Amino acid sequence: MITQIVTLVGVLLGALTSFVATGWAERTKHRRVMAARWDERKLDTYVQYATCVKEIDSVAKRARQAEAGSTERAEFLATMEQVEIQRSALFETLVLLASPGAVEAAKAVNVALWESEVAAREHTGASNGPVLVELLNAYHSQARLDLGVGDPVVGA
Repeated sequence: MITQIVTLVGVLLGALTSFVATGWAERTKHRRVMAARWDERKLDTYVQYATCVKEIDSVAKRARQAEAGSTERAEFLATMEQVEIQRSALFETLVLLASPGAVEAAKAVNVALWESEVAAREHTGASNGPVLVELLNAYHSQARLDLGVGDPVVGA
């Protein structure tokens, strides 16, 4: 009778150990899958935001260069406004997904971009292109840091 109890306890202990180990492995796997999914979403958001910023800056530059009162200038300004709406929505997604450092870098990009948009609307020749490029580089660095990607090899 004692041997049967010892055997039964051994079987129960083995089943419990197996259950706990399997549960732990499944939770770990689930966490890895979710982290990969969120990293993909973050990467997409980082890229889409930067793309919108560059598009707005490019269209704003063309609007500043276009003749005042021309149809071409009006089209550039309308395009700039449409892409600005997209950038704004992407920034909200960025705030929800990104690291605090990346969000702060994106905020600095926003300020420089808004200055470029104002110059385009007011039709002044002012451009802050080099400043925007520096701020985008800082944004990219923060995004890479958040995604766990090292700095790219310079000159490659």
